[in-house]
Amino acid sequence: MNTTSNHQDHVVGLFAYVSDSTKSSLFRNGKVRMKRDQDGNDSAAEGIERSRREMKVGNGRAQSEVTLARNGFELRHQPIEGDPDFFNLREVAAHYYPQCERIVEAVTGGRAFAFDHNVRSALGNQDGRRIAGGQQVQQPLHLVHGDYTLASAPRRLRELAAPPTGNDTLRDVLDEGQSLLPEDSVTRALADGGRFAIINVWRNIATEPVATHPLALCDGKTVSPEDLVVFEIHYPDRIGENYFAKHSPRHRWLYYPAMTHDEALLIKQWDSHGPLALSSGESSDASEPDAPATFSFHSAFDDPSTPPDAPDRTSIEVRCVVLYD
Repeated sequence: MNTTSNHQDHVVGLFAYVSDSTKSSLFRNGKVRMKRDQDGNDSAAEGIERSRREMKVGNGRAQSEVTLARNGFELRHQPIEGDPDFFNLREVAAHYYPQCERIVEAVTGGRAFAFDHNVRSALGNQDGRRIAGGQQVQQPLHLVHGDYTLASAPRRLRELAAPPTGNDTLRDVLDEGQSLLPEDSVTRALADGGRFAIINVWRNIATEPVATHPLALCDGKTVSPEDLVVFEIHYPDRIGENYFAKHSPRHRWLYYPAMTHDEALLIKQWDSHGPLALSSGESSDASEPDAPATFSFHSAFDDPSTPPDAPDRTSIEVRCVVLYD
């Protein structure tokens, strides 16, 4: 859903990219990494320097043509059912995950399975607030990134066909020895002609509209292979990967001002049918008009129009894997 807004048609925000000296690759380079503990806390990054760039951020509410399939993100009017306690892991998994799955299925046409989530709040992180049964509240991330890579997306899918391990959100939700996904479904999704996607459902869970640390989305059609830097995340029990981004003047950024808790923002983290996923090198063209976006870079940013006394943003993002039969 896109609605009209009293906000201006764009703002100029400051974004943290990685510097041009950082090695660029679609594949793991092993030189850019950090450790993450079971509470979700990161240590200092290794092998990376940040480069802050001013970028124009358009008002997505005025862009009716933006879709999850084509651009990598989409805003939907989807009020929350019931009153789940977002600071209780089991309650979120039991009562909110199914809502996210239904939203994703309605938009993608696939079968969705929610498997993970984060709650973010600058003040909550500063105060050391914890999720009951889960990790600490995280701060909004001011760094241009994508959550999965050519290597880590299929690897994460395979892991979800096995019982959860120590750093998985579902480890205390699923029965012992149970996995989220059937192994045969994962095998079909990874075979030639198969397809899977990973979609985040991002929502404001505060009573006030988002004013501080709004989330900006980069149109997946404006991302090229040379923009990508593989970033390893070393968990206690596994190694994940993200993409960080080098700056490009081609990047088209949008955000949705004053998001309310009745809106759900779907963000594509990976699509195995996207050009960057199908590429074996740097010849891929993400701008192909008929191709789905592979993913959307995203980042919190400081909106210069935000008043100094604006309330703190509190948000939740739920990760869903989508299987297409």
